[in-house]
Amino acid sequence: MPDLFDTAPSQPETSAPRPLADRLRPSRLADVIGQAHLLGPDGALRTMLDARALSSLVFWGPPGVGKTTIARLLADETDLHFVQISAIFTGIPDLRRVFDAARLRHANGRGTLLFVDEIHRFNKAQQDGFLPYMEDGTILLVGATTENPSFELNAALLSRAQVLVLHRLGPDEMELLARRAESLLGAALPLQPAARSALLEMADGDGRTLLNLIEQIAVWKPSGTLDIATLSQRLSRRAAQYDKTGDAHYNLISALHKSVRGSDPDAALYWLSRMLEGGEDPRYIARRVTRMAVEDIGLADPQAQRFCLDAWETFERLGSPEGELALAQAVIYLALAPKSNAGYAAFKASRAAARKNGSAMPPKHILNAPTGMMKDQGYGEGYIYDHDAADAFSGQNYFPDTMKRGVYYLPHDRGHERELKKRLDWFAAQRVKREKARGD
Repeated sequence: MPDLFDTAPSQPETSAPRPLADRLRPSRLADVIGQAHLLGPDGALRTMLDARALSSLVFWGPPGVGKTTIARLLADETDLHFVQISAIFTGIPDLRRVFDAARLRHANGRGTLLFVDEIHRFNKAQQDGFLPYMEDGTILLVGATTENPSFELNAALLSRAQVLVLHRLGPDEMELLARRAESLLGAALPLQPAARSALLEMADGDGRTLLNLIEQIAVWKPSGTLDIATLSQRLSRRAAQYDKTGDAHYNLISALHKSVRGSDPDAALYWLSRMLEGGEDPRYIARRVTRMAVEDIGLADPQAQRFCLDAWETFERLGSPEGELALAQAVIYLALAPKSNAGYAAFKASRAAARKNGSAMPPKHILNAPTGMMKDQGYGEGYIYDHDAADAFSGQNYFPDTMKRGVYYLPHDRGHERELKKRLDWFAAQRVKREKARGD
């Protein structure tokens, strides 16, 4: 359901013009478009309402999907007084007034559904302020956020509320919304089929945006139907939803990283372009792409890291947009490179071993002995200089005497690591030979 009513409660009928979004406001939950996973017969919200057990909620979803509208209709279905505030404009004194009014209402036998838009904007102390009123039933809290609640909301608040995820409207739901708008306007949109599809895509799953675009088109008086080119000229294309510090930021970099790891250069280029079109700092992308080379390519292609660093430097010299091509080429290179996380896994395993055996001394034969006392203690005794050994390999033990030899690096039989695996296997075999020869 498009979230059409973020700022104001229902208004009485007046002669003043009302936006299309306001005129299409649903009056029942059954009229809501989308979110069937919550509002359908087996949906979480429908189940709560049927059981008369509505709890405090946090709606998590992108703009224009129905968070505010559903909250308002929940209040209607449960006969709770609806109060709406925005965390952007509400301070501590305002909250106190809201809580005082809700407490008085509660004492008189009526509950309050307090809808808090952008609830993640409240700081920890402000979020904590809701807890006693939620616990004693003074308010039923419904918060709305476009950010991941697990990152942005206090654990104490989350433990007292159920998080429900709202999804972007799909193509069929956007089409249904457009038809409702045409029915209310009493006329079909003057668009060719391809232009109509383009209009729905422009809204990017945001019902409020779609209705705003339709309202612009409704005032045009073209002589015929419009094609895509004309529609694009007349409408400012909506920027893709992307918050450089929010959830979309992490979703898209995750999609880029996993596409590279999955050896899909086309998907990787798409997510790279989505980030750049959304205004992401190319330097951030350069840093993350270099990390991909280290984490997912590793020693299977030792050139990959250097390639990324060169692309990063090229961007710094050329700037945007020319330098972004270098980043795109680095993404293609990584996607097509042989993959290995053996070095990454080996490092993590060695760190775990170091934490477990953090006090163990190195064996004495590899300790330096700069003083006579240290020589007397056996420091350096028995050390074999590898360059003097056969094949420049002594096969001595370099782990602590109290610790079993660790095996952390397990190279894959791919790319350059195929050669490294051969070397590692050879060293392992030689180590066994030398140990037998020394009688260890």
